[in-house]
Amino acid sequence: MLNENSSIAVIYKSKYGSTRKYAGWIAIKLDADLYEISDVRKNDLIKYDVIIYGGPLCAGKIKGIDLINKNYKMIEDKNIIVFAVGLSSKFQESKNTILKSNFKEDIREKINLFYLRGAFNYKELGVADKVLMNVMKITLKAKKEEELDQDSKEMLEAFEKPVDFSNKKLVNPIVDFVCKDIKIKY
Repeated sequence: MLNENSSIAVIYKSKYGSTRKYAGWIAIKLDADLYEISDVRKNDLIKYDVIIYGGPLCAGKIKGIDLINKNYKMIEDKNIIVFAVGLSSKFQESKNTILKSNFKEDIREKINLFYLRGAFNYKELGVADKVLMNVMKITLKAKKEEELDQDSKEMLEAFEKPVDFSNKKLVNPIVDFVCKDIKIKY
């Protein structure tokens, strides 16, 4: 069990800003050290009791998750929380798929995975991301209206008008998990 003197690191990789926002909110609420992934060295991880990693979800993969996977043997005794940021509203349906796509079985059992909805602005995407998103757009537009679920409809609308589902309150389940399940006081 951890106590109020436990140390927490919040580490993130953000491409367009949503993950950075969430990581900052979590770090503030937990009085944690905040790092952008490029500023973390593997030996930095050793000094923390709780490691919270956040990254954007792209085609089922959490960007930057190799930080956890490649250093797992060194940090396996830590409390590890991962949050993925994406646009879908259907996380519970895909949670196991995301875990399987990002972690080996022995790691998967130790990871506490959360999902937070982010933002999307087609005009701000880089060239490679625009190509990927255009393929998705073409695929979605080829479907009949009745075949589109709510997420697909929202995605098509987001190509025309940016959306932002980011909300400070969405970090509360992560903060509560750290405080209640891991017993950190904030």
